[in-house]
Amino acid sequence: MLDFFTIFSKGGLVLWCFQGVSDSCTGPVNALIRSVLLQERGGNNSFTHEALTLKYKLDNQFELVFVVGFQKILTLTYVDKLIDDVHRLFRDKYRTEIQQQSALSLLNGTFDFQNDFLRLLREAEESSKIRAPTTMKKFEDSEKAKKPVRSMIETRGEKPKEKAKNSKKKGAKKESSDGLLATSKAVPAEKSGLPVGPENGVELSKEELIRRKREEFIQKHGRGLEKSSKSTKSDAPKEKGKKAPRVWALGGCANKEVLDYSTPTTNGAPEVAPPEDISLIRGTGPGGQLQDLDCSSSDDEVAAQNTKPSATKGTLGGMFGMLKGLVGSKSLSREDMESVLDKMRDHLIAKNVAADIAVQLCESVANKLEGKVMGTFSTVTSTVKQALQESLVQILQPQRRVDMLRDIMDAQRHQRPYVVTFCGVNGVGKSTNLAKISFWLLENGFSVLIAACDTFRAGAVEQLRTHTRRLSALHPPENHGGRTMVQLFEKGYGKDAAGIAMEAIAFARNQGFDVVLVDTAGRMQDNAPLMTALAKLITVNIPDLVLFVGEALVGNEAVDQLVKFNRALADHSMAQTPRLIDGIVLTKFDTIDDKVGAAISMTYITSKPIVFVGTGQTYCDLRSLNAKAVVAALMKA
Repeated sequence: MLDFFTIFSKGGLVLWCFQGVSDSCTGPVNALIRSVLLQERGGNNSFTHEALTLKYKLDNQFELVFVVGFQKILTLTYVDKLIDDVHRLFRDKYRTEIQQQSALSLLNGTFDFQNDFLRLLREAEESSKIRAPTTMKKFEDSEKAKKPVRSMIETRGEKPKEKAKNSKKKGAKKESSDGLLATSKAVPAEKSGLPVGPENGVELSKEELIRRKREEFIQKHGRGLEKSSKSTKSDAPKEKGKKAPRVWALGGCANKEVLDYSTPTTNGAPEVAPPEDISLIRGTGPGGQLQDLDCSSSDDEVAAQNTKPSATKGTLGGMFGMLKGLVGSKSLSREDMESVLDKMRDHLIAKNVAADIAVQLCESVANKLEGKVMGTFSTVTSTVKQALQESLVQILQPQRRVDMLRDIMDAQRHQRPYVVTFCGVNGVGKSTNLAKISFWLLENGFSVLIAACDTFRAGAVEQLRTHTRRLSALHPPENHGGRTMVQLFEKGYGKDAAGIAMEAIAFARNQGFDVVLVDTAGRMQDNAPLMTALAKLITVNIPDLVLFVGEALVGNEAVDQLVKFNRALADHSMAQTPRLIDGIVLTKFDTIDDKVGAAISMTYITSKPIVFVGTGQTYCDLRSLNAKAVVAALMKA
């Protein structure tokens, strides 16, 4: 039973809606629009919202969205067929009204589709009943039950029938080799004087008679076969030596072109292999600039070759042929985009984007462009590349933006400290970037209390103590009216991290600190005890912001870390609504050149923003993410 089925335009106008079990479809559809359609996450045509499963289909030619919702505990096999049938019938029936492309015409239009939808729903349900799942086969219906017991008994020295059939299907060469082996084994038996044959009172089986006749035949005709095989082998000519001997310069060679074994060049630049052999060309051009990605599809190249003016045709006809190939007169299909998307996917993976996410991004672009009419003087490559760039920029700008300065001022009005917790795996730079963020907050006039909750790693407290001393030297109390701007709260090693964080927050509230930065121990995402301790720290202290610190060097590992950290925080939390990761700090960004794919992987998998980017070793090396600059570096070859 369906909860609802709705058809609306991409501009937000509801054209038709069917209400089934559910009273309203506004909430689930709005969640689908916010989380999938606006965030460019259309790689999968299914979306789960609370207890409902939503399946949708995009019509890019007429800018329509078809959405069906049903309970996720149900397995409705006819939903895909239903949504395809409804899409086809609705588009064909109201093609004239939809093609007017005006909001007023859509509002004034009457889309009486109720009877047609009920008919399609009834047909889809009946087709699913006809294709009922097959019952499990019983033993009485199997072929083994039909065989008699006598055929399944095997005696010693007797080959099974299946093996005998397989041996008959082998070639003559195999049979001759088996015969030679049989003769070599039979000769010692004859030399030993063992009684063989019916004349000695021993009855031979049918297989033994066949084997003896085969041995006799090979003894008579085997030598002739061996001689003929040897003669055929000797007649085959053997090629020896090089086809063209190399001539060296010191030997008095007059033709120097023979010695040129370098790569052939054209206008001073080496010739590049065809694009079907090399999907991604990387390197630096003149002045150290990176070359643009050459991801032109083979279809475009064939079209470009066909549109070249021939010698027989005039110049005017060739020009019109070229314009005819460029003018957008057809809608895009998956076959047109397949070669371009394959190269785009390989390019993203080479730029450190996780493989699964690269596939989903390309699938989302394909769903977005399928059926869309190309613009005038635009190619498939440029259209797909532009759509992919827009999707990447949208992914790097999530729906929730973290503004720490605004939130800190809001906490000051409530006379409480703003608490930030840092978490992540070992060695990603949590303590170093915590010090950078402390310096940034001090520059903005906020006092900071650093809570040393890494009570496991040797030297963790001493590292924070050194950072605190240097930050205090940069912002001494004399410059702030005698007020201590940065201080370290520590309780040594081997203590409970959650208890230390609680005491630090209480100390900051009493002393009037604006921000509390909680440093935690690095832990792998598979370490259950340490992940339980982190979930306890977050549940007990309820920080305002939970930042995951990850390095930009990782690829597929970034997805695994974030997914398992979020899952562990949800599983080990004692609250009904567990606190998960709120933002990301991307470190070591200065070591990756243009391989910025980790930023895409992290934001895509969590829908959380990258709050800070670490770009060096000094306190000033802290940046905010520029989405357009990252996408530009990602799309460069």
